[in-house]
Amino acid sequence: MISPISNVQAHAVTQTSAATQPQGKPEAAAPASTASSVPQDTVTISSSAAAMSKELTETSAQAAKEASAGDMQAKHLQAKEAAEHTA
Repeated sequence: MISPISNVQAHAVTQTSAATQPQGKPEAAAPASTASSVPQDTVTISSSAAAMSKELTETSAQAAKEASAGDMQAKHLQAKEAAEHTA
C-alpha cells in the first residue's frame, strides 16, 4: 500500500552577497547569479539498491566470472540465460 508523504523539510537557499563578488564585474551579471541559487534536489541510493543496480547491469562475462567463484546468484543467471538460448 502506498502512503502519503507525511514529513517534508524545507531547505534554506543561500545567496552570495555582493561583497563576495569580485570588483569590476558589471551589474548585468547579477541575474545570472540568481539563477544559480535555485534549490536543487539530491538523491542518495541505498547500498542495497546500488548492489541491485550493479547486478542488473552485469554482463554475461562478469556473471561467468562470479559464478566460477561460487556466486549463487550468478549461477542462477547463467542457468536462466542458457535456458533462453535453447528455447
